[in-house]
Amino acid sequence: MDHIHEGEQGKRNFKFAMFLVTIGIVYGDIGTSPLYVMKSIVAGNGGIGHVDERFIIGALSLVIWTVTLLTTVKYVLIALKADNHGEGGIFSLYSLVKNNGKWLILPAMLGGAALLADGVLTPAVTVTTAVEGLRSIETMDLFLGTGQGKVVIITLLIIFILFSVQKVGTSKIGKAFGPCMLIWFTFLGATGAALITKYPAVLKAFNPVYAIEVLFSSYNKAGLMILGSVFLATTGAEALYSDMGHVGRNNIYRSWPFVKGCLILNYLGQGAWIISNINNSVLQAIPDLNPFFEMLPGILRPVAVILSAMAAVIASQALITGSYTLVSEAILLDLLPHLEIRYPSDTKGQLYIGSVNTILWIGCSLVVLIFRSGHRIESAYGLAITITMLLTTVLLFEYLKTMRKKPLFAWMVLAGFGFIEIVFFISSLGKFMHGGYFSAILTMLILFVMIIWHRGTQLEHKYRTDLKMRDHIESLKALKNDKNVYLMANNLVYLDNGKNVDYIDRDILYSILDKDPKRAQAYWFVNVNVLDQPQTMNYEVETYGSDCIYRIRLNLGFKCSPRVNVYLRQIVQDLQASGELPLQDKGYSIYKKSSVGNFKFCVIHKSVPAKSELSALDELTLNTKYCIRKLAGSRVRWYGLDNSTIIYEKVPLFVSPGKSSKRIQRIK
Repeated sequence: MDHIHEGEQGKRNFKFAMFLVTIGIVYGDIGTSPLYVMKSIVAGNGGIGHVDERFIIGALSLVIWTVTLLTTVKYVLIALKADNHGEGGIFSLYSLVKNNGKWLILPAMLGGAALLADGVLTPAVTVTTAVEGLRSIETMDLFLGTGQGKVVIITLLIIFILFSVQKVGTSKIGKAFGPCMLIWFTFLGATGAALITKYPAVLKAFNPVYAIEVLFSSYNKAGLMILGSVFLATTGAEALYSDMGHVGRNNIYRSWPFVKGCLILNYLGQGAWIISNINNSVLQAIPDLNPFFEMLPGILRPVAVILSAMAAVIASQALITGSYTLVSEAILLDLLPHLEIRYPSDTKGQLYIGSVNTILWIGCSLVVLIFRSGHRIESAYGLAITITMLLTTVLLFEYLKTMRKKPLFAWMVLAGFGFIEIVFFISSLGKFMHGGYFSAILTMLILFVMIIWHRGTQLEHKYRTDLKMRDHIESLKALKNDKNVYLMANNLVYLDNGKNVDYIDRDILYSILDKDPKRAQAYWFVNVNVLDQPQTMNYEVETYGSDCIYRIRLNLGFKCSPRVNVYLRQIVQDLQASGELPLQDKGYSIYKKSSVGNFKFCVIHKSVPAKSELSALDELTLNTKYCIRKLAGSRVRWYGLDNSTIIYEKVPLFVSPGKSSKRIQRIK
């Protein structure tokens, strides 16, 4: 699959294969909304026996115009143009406007945390609802029994399989899911259209007057809280924006009209069926009635269950791939710890993060075990995404005002969509005690990690000191030649994230010269730079005019494994061949004699001194960050140093004494 930039996209013709991949990756979440939107709306008004034609047409009008305004206008027509080198999502948008004000980090973090929380809930609600559709088939209803035990087991099994296949990559998944989603959307549109012909009056729902009327009518028993259910129709819009980097903007432009058309047809078909069966006493007696399954003839229900189960899995896929993108962007923004990222294809937008995959899987499984039914999970679903949408609007306002130089349009977007999303947020709060609290807790946990990591990084930068490298060359040379100091290694290696070769982190020099002086024949300071190209491999070297000090910049394509020890041995051989590095006597070996000596890698961990000038809050922040870093994984594994000789060393985070510090006086 090609990641296509804007200029290239416009030159490419429509490709059906990319159309399929886009449908397979992007629209799963919003594509499963018909499974539960009308079900939630009807249940919120007391059930099918307590609704009438006016209510259903008004509710349908709310759904149609919500999808049109929030998904089509805001995201497809406006937000997709706010891309950062082809990538979308709230963190990409923040990257574009972050220089406009430090406060913008707050909506970015909260919005990103809420979207990641939504990534936990989406697989749970969609798969559970699809499995519950088995109850619309008499034999399967008997098999499932009266409890939810078997529904939960089947749901957990499907979720396990879904997360197990993620490592193969979104391109392969998209190619497999694309045809399934094409069939799914065609099924939605065809069944909906067939039912519309039996009650064409539902087409009046295209008139927005009915949407406004139902909000304040006496026959709408939920009042404004109905919007909490209506909002479920557009929950996939933010995932659509986040997944732009996986498929390209133009592929979303070309596929969305088909997707939206099929969705609207199905909603209208469900509405027509509900109106036609309002007085059906048999249907009124069905607990937790789902119009999507019940409106179908018996012969089609097994087909609907199978297709909905596949669509539910694909819905989860849209949020999972979006979560990978969000986390990778958060890492680059120093909002989350550095995690191991794999790229299963040659497109950088397609990635896999094993630890995130595991956390999402555990989270989804817990949601299913805690709530046990689709109806209860729906109550937790939607609240988090209203927060993300609202904060995306805030960042979009900044982007349109400053980057696009359209202040009037920016204010219109903020006022219009901000008002709509605030209303939706307030209505979603009505679900807080019925399950929304779970979504809020997830969001706050993720936000806590982001705040700790971001603030901890700020403190480290504040107290970090870079020294001029050339001022310490002679000291390093002297240590190398000092026979009185034990020779620790032929090659002593430090991983350095500094990009300016003229400066080096003071902690590294402190480790070599001050904290147990470390003598070596050659000192290596290695920086790994990840490139946008998949397979590029090259390096740059600065020797500072010496034959023992080497600043290496490894330029590796994102598909290249950062195996520092392997590349460094090759670099040593290159430098020895060019005469820039003296030959080294390895001494003893089970292999033939080599001119490359042994390597030791020194990994520095900053620590907070027991007595420091830090405030209690800052000290707690840093210690918490270091605990999170330990849980997130070691740099040793990231850089392929598992089998190398490692020296772990703690270096205190130096804090200059304040002006009020007093010198101790000698009295005797």
